[in-house]
Amino acid sequence: MRLKKSGTVCGVDEHGMKPNGETDAILQRLLRLVTAARLPEVEISTHYGLPALKIGGKAFVSVKNTEIIVLSLPVDRKEHLIEMAPEIYFQTDHYIGWPSLPLRIAEIGDAELQVRLIEAWRFRAPKKLRAAFDAV
Repeated sequence: MRLKKSGTVCGVDEHGMKPNGETDAILQRLLRLVTAARLPEVEISTHYGLPALKIGGKAFVSVKNTEIIVLSLPVDRKEHLIEMAPEIYFQTDHYIGWPSLPLRIAEIGDAELQVRLIEAWRFRAPKKLRAAFDAV
């Protein structure tokens, strides 16, 4: 797996955003799970000023705050997950109709979170890269 950092200098990104210790710990957890899943071409970046992981320039997960991360998933998949585990997954008016699913990071275990990260990565990855990952 290749990780790239985008625009980060001395802990401050190109947007002036500096993650606090708690959001940095969440980002490190996400990176650990992404690395263990062997997801290729992941980039550490920002999305709307928030710490994020991207594939092909598209965010597949962002750290909204110390309690919530947001995954990129198809709209129909969001509804299923919210029904399956409303204590983890939820939706606000802001996300209705968009392929973004907020979740409570403290409520999700590493095994399930890794599955969701893979799912979000696959949703955003370019077709050729997704096919190469699936072939392994």
